[in-house]
Amino acid sequence: MTKPLSRRSLLRGAGVAIGLPLLEAMPATRRPRRLAVVYVPNGIIMKDWLPTGDGLEFNRILKPLEPFRNDITMINGLSNMASEKSKGGAHAKASGSFLSGSIPKYTAGADVHAGTTFDQIAAQRFAAETRVPSLQLGCEDSRMIGNCDTGSSCAYTNTLSWKNPDTPMAVEVNPRSVFERLFGTVDPSLDPATRARRAFYKSSILDLTRESTQSLTRNLGTLDKRKLDEYFTAIREVETGITKAEKDSQIPTGEKPSGIPFLYSDYVKLMFDLQVIAFQSDLTRVSTMMLGREGSVRTYPEIGVRDPHHPLTHHRGMPDFIEKVAKINCHHAELFSHFVAKLKATQDGEGNLLDNSLVLYGGALSEGNGHSPHNLPLLLAGHAGGVKGGRRIVAPDKTPATNLFLRMLEQVGIESESFGDSTGRLEI
Repeated sequence: MTKPLSRRSLLRGAGVAIGLPLLEAMPATRRPRRLAVVYVPNGIIMKDWLPTGDGLEFNRILKPLEPFRNDITMINGLSNMASEKSKGGAHAKASGSFLSGSIPKYTAGADVHAGTTFDQIAAQRFAAETRVPSLQLGCEDSRMIGNCDTGSSCAYTNTLSWKNPDTPMAVEVNPRSVFERLFGTVDPSLDPATRARRAFYKSSILDLTRESTQSLTRNLGTLDKRKLDEYFTAIREVETGITKAEKDSQIPTGEKPSGIPFLYSDYVKLMFDLQVIAFQSDLTRVSTMMLGREGSVRTYPEIGVRDPHHPLTHHRGMPDFIEKVAKINCHHAELFSHFVAKLKATQDGEGNLLDNSLVLYGGALSEGNGHSPHNLPLLLAGHAGGVKGGRRIVAPDKTPATNLFLRMLEQVGIESESFGDSTGRLEI
């Protein structure tokens, strides 16, 4: 009789270790539940976000999510009440308070102070069971010092996650660094062997763990072999994307390669794919992803928008500005649909990753022109803890968004009486 495979088994090679997806050869356990946040900066054109009727009609911006209608719970009426009570730049107040429901201290210095965010409460609870407590990913400037919004620290605009009220979590924008954090056993920030390690990583981690893989697969059944093959294919695709981006960046030899794809859409999809692999292998159960930092001035020439994002959102009712912002909003939703599709296509026990995940999508501002923190553009994808999907929930006006976060924590198995400025649990 074959000895059961430990859920914490790793495939090891020189300097790398690959976590395994859930296999039939592993003892039956409750499927881990995952929690993710995908953040949209600068507000949304709400007339193109909100349903046109009383049900779950997907308006223009959310049309890319139509194939996943039964996996989506749309939530209207929630507010970021802490932002309304805060001082400082509107964008910094919004993102700085969003996931905690706590008022951020108005400062551009090192004495930042906000609140522990709900993703970090989950990360701390799951830390003993995963290799990486949480991932904080982004696609833009992630510096944590300086003045980024009318006297408000960059820590408030450039990250969503706070480990505790005095510790903002740095956002990782380099796909190679994320990959090494997930699979490398050496801290990528250590410098003495940096150049040697860059040459080392020209080899695929799948090649480096070949002997360990062959030893494992000899004792696996047909179904598990197929699962591993799909998993390794996903890892190989991510590696290929990172390697291609590094070559395309034409960084001089000896300099740190960015590993960031030229096209924004390729960049975002690569970061999403890294999260899928991390969830699939149970390397982490918590992630946040910023499609852009609050106040982002990114341009989107690939969709015909060459003006910077943030100034466009102050459209003052001008139709051409509104249309350009709507195009950006649609593009973000289309990229998010890639993440949802990947989660749904990835087997996890008898179901898929989306069945065992809750993914919050949206932002801390509704209409960017007025920096409104009310009736936020928010939805949930996934079914963790029995969320049905295929529904629209309209909360009473100015219900704190933290009521939703409190419920999300409960859905992934974390009970708490209150969170931030919550007034109760939102029924989802």
